[in-house]
Order: sequence, then structure tokens, then C-alpha cells
Amino acid sequence: MSQYSLSYSDEANSDLKSLAYAITEEYGSPITAFRYVQGIIKTINKMVKNPEAYPIRFNLSLLEYGLNVRRVNYKKMAVLYTINDDNTVFIHRVIASSLITES
Repeated sequence: MSQYSLSYSDEANSDLKSLAYAITEEYGSPITAFRYVQGIIKTINKMVKNPEAYPIRFNLSLLEYGLNVRRVNYKKMAVLYTINDDNTVFIHRVIASSLITES
């Protein structure tokens, strides 16, 4: 099994910060925000050990992230990523699963 490194796009980092902010400010729950974001990060860290286990998605709504985009879910969120030739797992976005259309 190959060793993979992990890299986040600016958008993915912003997604995580925005999510934490929304949960903290809109719901008044900073502890929940922290736990939720930590759950996403834990899911990403587990996925990066075997990122090829998740199938390539052929959704039109995901084409902007490349032809080999993959997805791992955490609760109602989707982590969109690709595996680069240098064995870097690149996290493109962390968005609500409901924003991804199936066609």
C-alpha cells in the first residue's frame, strides 16, 4: 500500500471554518461546532490511509474538481477529493451532501 500525503485547498479550509462559524453563531453551540469539524477531520485522516477505497464519482455537478473526483461522507457533509500522481490526497471542498446532484 502506498503512503499518501494530505493537502487542503483554500476553499476546503474556508468550508471548515465557515461550518464551525455557522454552528457556533447560528445555533450557539461552539462545543458542537468543534466536535463536528473534528469528526470531519477524523474521517479525512482515516480515508487518507486508503483513499482509493472510495469510488470515482461521475456527477456533472462535480466536474469542476476533475474527472477523478471521489467523495467521502461525514453525517450530512461531503468531502470531495482527488488523488494526485505524487500520492497526494487533495481535499477540494467540504460541502453539504444535498448540494451534489446525482446527474
